[in-house]
Amino acid sequence: MQYNSFNTQPTFFQKLRNFDYILLICILLLGLISALSMYSTDGGQILFHSKSHISKFLIFFTMMIFMSFFNIKFWHYFAYLFYIVVLFFLVWASLYGIKASGSQRWINLYFINLQPSELMKIAIIVCLAKYYHRIQLNKVNSFQVMFVALVILILPIMLVITQPDLGTSILIALSGLVVIWLAGINIKYFVYSFIALLISMPFAIAFLQPYQKLRILTFLNPDRDPLGAGYQIIQSKIAVGSGGLTGKGFLKGTQSYLEFLPEKHTDFIFTLFAEEHGFLGSLVLLLIYIIIIYRVLRIGAISRSYFAKLFCYGYGSAIFFYVTVNMSMVLGLLPIVGSPLPIMSYGGSSMLATMIGFAIVMSANLIGMSFPFILTKVGIDPAVASAPLIATLTDVTGLVIYFSFAVLIFGL
Repeated sequence: MQYNSFNTQPTFFQKLRNFDYILLICILLLGLISALSMYSTDGGQILFHSKSHISKFLIFFTMMIFMSFFNIKFWHYFAYLFYIVVLFFLVWASLYGIKASGSQRWINLYFINLQPSELMKIAIIVCLAKYYHRIQLNKVNSFQVMFVALVILILPIMLVITQPDLGTSILIALSGLVVIWLAGINIKYFVYSFIALLISMPFAIAFLQPYQKLRILTFLNPDRDPLGAGYQIIQSKIAVGSGGLTGKGFLKGTQSYLEFLPEKHTDFIFTLFAEEHGFLGSLVLLLIYIIIIYRVLRIGAISRSYFAKLFCYGYGSAIFFYVTVNMSMVLGLLPIVGSPLPIMSYGGSSMLATMIGFAIVMSANLIGMSFPFILTKVGIDPAVASAPLIATLTDVTGLVIYFSFAVLIFGL
């Protein structure tokens, strides 16, 4: 057993004071940028995609704030149950789920078409973090411990592959492997596994679906079918390149508005953003993601709970994978896979999973406890400084919610 301290019982006001406001503001900024991007995908009007995306962000952001006040022990206690429920949803989706575009990945819950594989991205990290929380460090590399961890990891991966959704299964695998590695498993096992993967690659390709093979061939040479399989990635690279240094301007992206770019509101939202705001705008967006990842990792670094540490490190790494894979995909550096850009891409399941992840991170947050010491060092009374910070955050959040609802109701 590692640093298993769950003894801290902060009050409501201590929790409020201990919020990582920088992380919270960055999430709000992403929400604002994503709302403007959805507005752009709808041709400068408040239509279905923009209304749905804004409302889901507001609902799930409010949910995240509420769930952030849960003690980290709550997430630790229900970690296995969360994993089992999502695993059940995966089985249900495979058997009775909604079919769309040749895949069977969604469950109709009336208020949302839930994609369980998105929730599994969080559930796998939570489950493995709890599993290794109780394991002695000298037993991490034992056969029994590794076998159970691999079963926890492989079960959802196999279910997601059968849907089929190879891209999401790879992201789930990467997130889980990061937690296993951070728990202290010997690096030689990863080396052996990588060598085995390379050797088995030619045989694994034979089991890929025809469309998956086509995506790999298109990635290697998009011009082999410029009006078919290669059309999406070619248009994506044209859009990104045409943005130049500063972009064409908000609502002025020709590739998007002339409908040259399909699926611009989902996995290819970064393409639309890069065309309108250029290289500098893309750097700003990337910087926001870097700050978010840094804050998540920092919260993990100062947490007293080993469970919280593993989750924060795993979730921070997962966000890095999601952003890297999505941006690399739209730039033609990786084959096209179903990988949404966190918060930016349209999709309720992805937004829900992302906000649950941030809620758990906020629950583990002790970073605010260092803030009073910093203020004391510079000669400022922490009791005096905390009130303006809380008031400012409340005002900003209130304004965002107020104007968002005004847009939704009056169509301004």
